[in-house]
Amino acid sequence: MVSQVHLGHIFHIAGSPATGDAADALVEVPDGALIIDAGGRVAYCGAGSDIPAAYRDEEVFDHRPGFLLPGFVDTHIHFPQTFAGDAYGGGQLLEWLELCIYPAESRYAEPEFARLAATEFCARRIAAGTTAAMVFGSAFPHAQDALFTETRRRGLRMVSGRGIQTTGEPSATPLITSEDDAIRLTSEEIDKWHATDTGDVDTALLHVAIVPRFSLAVTRRTLKNLGDLYDSVRDRGVYFHSHLNENNRPGTGEVDATKQAYGVATYLDTYDGKFLPGSAVGGKSLLGRRSILAHCVHCQDAELRRMAETGTSVAHCPVSQQFLGSGTMPWQRTLASGVTVAAGTDYGGGDEWLIPQVLSAAFKVHISEPGEHGVSMHPAEMLFTGTLAGARALDMENRFGNFDVGKEADFLVVEPARDPALNGTLAHGIRSEDPALARAQTLFALLMGIRESAIAEVYVQGRRIDVS
Repeated sequence: MVSQVHLGHIFHIAGSPATGDAADALVEVPDGALIIDAGGRVAYCGAGSDIPAAYRDEEVFDHRPGFLLPGFVDTHIHFPQTFAGDAYGGGQLLEWLELCIYPAESRYAEPEFARLAATEFCARRIAAGTTAAMVFGSAFPHAQDALFTETRRRGLRMVSGRGIQTTGEPSATPLITSEDDAIRLTSEEIDKWHATDTGDVDTALLHVAIVPRFSLAVTRRTLKNLGDLYDSVRDRGVYFHSHLNENNRPGTGEVDATKQAYGVATYLDTYDGKFLPGSAVGGKSLLGRRSILAHCVHCQDAELRRMAETGTSVAHCPVSQQFLGSGTMPWQRTLASGVTVAAGTDYGGGDEWLIPQVLSAAFKVHISEPGEHGVSMHPAEMLFTGTLAGARALDMENRFGNFDVGKEADFLVVEPARDPALNGTLAHGIRSEDPALARAQTLFALLMGIRESAIAEVYVQGRRIDVS
């Protein structure tokens, strides 16, 4: 690869701010240049008029008046639900799983169907500009092989692990394994796919996670065995991923059902090695800086403190929380705990592939929280949540997530002219005379209005990703 000069209207969150400081870290360069060196890293991000002399003779890609944004990061999405979006089950989470999702995921037992799904899944990711993702995987090893193979072929970033179930409803039977097979298959996936594209966890695009579906889908023995396994591979950079405190409909919700089944004080205890009655310790913790828990709508303060203490992150999925009637993750209280909160589509449960639509939903639900809990998210917070916070949750902030010099160049080219509604809003929308507010207004209109049709090009490590 040779050096490249990309011209366009740049937005990114520079440095390593907290969410609440994102507005101060927001960088806008209306007539900007993003220079990618021969190694696929950012060599310069700044005014197009100030391109360093060493790069003035390099090939120029002029995307003006289009925008250059960091690639979107999806911290929670379901591969075996690729074709299960907008599935109607006549109820909330547990009914929807039994009636819609378990049968849909069981179709991946057919190798040809699994390969078809892997191709579609990666194509939809590219179309949505999702350059990195934490992917809840299929229960079937051949399906995971198809997913990793296709992801590597496309050149995308991914962390994924087979969905682990050792107990469940009759409709989940095809997805359930024995206790021994749960550990064996997970161990084999780690050995086969974790960082195998480069052989180095610090440069790899492919990583593996340990992924129990949720605590009601496994047993105490499973959690103990997974804790032992994770303890043995944690230093290899393996991840942990699952669901937490998603749905709490009185009497039948997942949160109360989990606490009753395990006899614990908090749902988080089951992942923290304290899954015996009374929250007694029964095994090793699965929490840590490479652990991401999806939803976290109904967390107790003690759970948030423990997550912050261990470096465990939250995948915030407001679209699916609306779809399944799960409630609203309290934005201000969750951030105040110190936990990293990043965006997740939860496609399957969510019905959007596009991270900007998740950010749009987040803005709407959080401004609607009751009383003093309501907050109008700053557009910079939205951009941060969909890009740099995702890289932080994946423990790869040092590698990608913004355009700081030296980062691996994951970025998108957004061409508003490809979407008349977006183009009109950006061209004719009201802008303040105050430069800071005008900048925020432009970014807000861009994030709220982006649709897949406007995403013209997608790059990972400076290489353009082909959708076909």
